[in-house]
Order: sequence, then C-alpha cells, then structure tokens
Amino acid sequence: MGRGTRPQGEGEPVTITVQGVVARGKGEPVELTAVLVPEPGPGEALVSVQACGVCHTDLHYKQGGIGDDFPYLLGHEAAGVVEEVGPGVTDVAPGDFVILNWRAVCGQCRACSRGRPWYCFSTHNASQKMTLADGTELSPALGIGAFAEQTLVASGQCTKVDPAIGAATAGLLGCGVMAGLGAALNTGGVSRGDSVAVIGCGGVGDGAILGARLAGARTIIAVDVDDRKLEWARDFGATDVVNSRATDPVERIRELTGGFGADVVIEAIGRPDTYEQAFYARDLAGTVVLVGVPTPDMRLDLPLLDVFGRGGALKSSWYGDCLPSRDFPMLVGLHLAGRLPLDKFVSETIGLDQVEEAFAKMSRGEVLRSVVTL
Repeated sequence: MGRGTRPQGEGEPVTITVQGVVARGKGEPVELTAVLVPEPGPGEALVSVQACGVCHTDLHYKQGGIGDDFPYLLGHEAAGVVEEVGPGVTDVAPGDFVILNWRAVCGQCRACSRGRPWYCFSTHNASQKMTLADGTELSPALGIGAFAEQTLVASGQCTKVDPAIGAATAGLLGCGVMAGLGAALNTGGVSRGDSVAVIGCGGVGDGAILGARLAGARTIIAVDVDDRKLEWARDFGATDVVNSRATDPVERIRELTGGFGADVVIEAIGRPDTYEQAFYARDLAGTVVLVGVPTPDMRLDLPLLDVFGRGGALKSSWYGDCLPSRDFPMLVGLHLAGRLPLDKFVSETIGLDQVEEAFAKMSRGEVLRSVVTL
C-alpha cells in the first residue's frame, strides 16, 4: 500500500491514516496532524504525494482570503504516484507517476461540447471527504489537499507524465508555474516578435516570463518592487527589469517599447493598482492578462471611455487556460529536452513540518518556491 495505515474492520468504511497539514482557523498557524483518507470510490484515485509546492493560494486559504470552510487540508501544487483507483477509472492506473491538477474537465458541459475543455464550467473533485481523526470533514485546497502523505482526488485530476522529470519539479506545473506559462502562451497568445511586460515576478510571473521567451517574444519587461526578484526574472528570460518603487512602470514600459506600450501585459499579482498599471502600459489594441488572484474585497475603477478607446482585450487567465492532458506532457518533454528550465523555480525542499516557516519565507520574498518532499 505504500505510506499510511489502513485499518481492516469488517463492514466498516475502509480508510487510511496519514499525516497532513491542516489550517483549523483563519490566520492560525498550520498544524501537522492525522488525516483519514477513504479508499477510492467510483471515478476516484488515491495518490501517494512525493512533492508539493508551497503556493500563495495556500496562504490565501490559511488567511481566510478564499473562503471560510475551515478546516482546510492545504497543498495542491503536487506530483506523486497513483496507489489505488476506484471503479470505472481507466485513464490512470496504480504505479503511474502523475501531476495533480485542480481542473478535472467533465467533457460534457457547454464549454467542453464546444471544443474548449480548458474552460470547462463543471470541473470536479473527489466525491468522498477526507477527515480529521474525530470525523470533522476537511476542505481540500483547490480540491486536492496535497500537504499530506496521501490524498484522494478525482481521477481526472491526475495527468500521467514521464517520471524522469522528478517530483519536485513536476509538481510546479500543478499550479503556479503552469498558470504563468499558460497566461503567456494560451491566454495572452504571445507570438514571435511581440513585446511583453510582466508585473509581479514571483513563481507565476516568472512562469509568464519563461513562457514569453519560449514563444519568441522580442522584448520581455519584468516589473517588481524587489531587486532580488528582478534578478530572478532575468534568469528566466527578462530582457529588461523595472523596480516600480523607484520608477513609474507605465512610463518605463512605454520607453522600452518605442513609446507605445507592450503588446501583451500580464498582471501576476492581483491588485487593482497593478492592474491599472497593466491597463495603461499596453499598446493600443494590446492585451492585458490578469493571472494574479485578487481577494473578494478588491474593486477596480477605470474610465469606460479608456476601455473603449484603447481597444484590444482584457482577459482573465484560469489556470493559464491549460488543458492538463495536452499541456503537462508537452511541457515535461520540453524540460527533459533542456528547453524549459523548470527546476530553477525550486528554491528549497522542506518537510511537512516546515510549511508554516515556508509561508513566512514566501511572505518576505526570500524564496521563489519552497517544495515539500515526502
């Protein structure tokens, strides 16, 4: 069976007990505690987690910025090996090395039926609930809950890839890095010769920079308030960097693009002020892509005449508008061919008992990605 213990009681529901990282209440320190995981039911898969990145979204859950369905089983940016599958599962099998994704497409909704499954309007998760030892149901972060030795997901949340990539690197495609790459390649449609600006150079923003470079962008401008992050951005392919504490980013982006603005501006923070910068830093008929995640209280105020007069497109990127079955194997292949240095995103590897400390490091901007390895 791998990790975890499975009690055998005749006539009783079969579960395994694993260790997992739980946020019990808003703003409280996370806790490493026992988690009960059911055996897979129809359409479900049990996955032994080998690595899981510490993402800002998990911190948002912990802080109550996404919802109040505490307690949360945190972690979602993960890779591992399928241990068991439930009845009717044919897309993955025990022993498969998989990346977990939080948008398992249904194949039947109006988006899927129109041939746009990356927009699936009826994505799904496991039907059964993981619980604390006392039976309290857990809300898994983004339907995954991978800061745990094993987790239960819908089989469609598992995408089989080449295990040669390694779990610590592969898992990053499960959320942040894929969101950034997809914001450039899929949502923004960056093409050869384009000028691109990326506002916010964390894991998502650097993923967007890497995607713009892969697409053949001519100019890639990185904007952040932290010089250390701007140096990281250069490593991923930024041709120019702008510290927006010292320089007006809109004016500087225009200067670097012949006075016009960038063809594509990607906002990877999720704040009204930086979105407004993105809006005015693009060229006429250019594209703004919002991939940063705002909080529910945020509002945007733009002159409607400017929205009309500047033309172009204002887009939101859902998970980089990726289709895991299409994009994950392709990106893993590029990495193994030496064309996509995904391993550069891993700042450190840590244990499950170090997640709270990793949140603090992330908040201070000391790491690009801390990755829990099991």
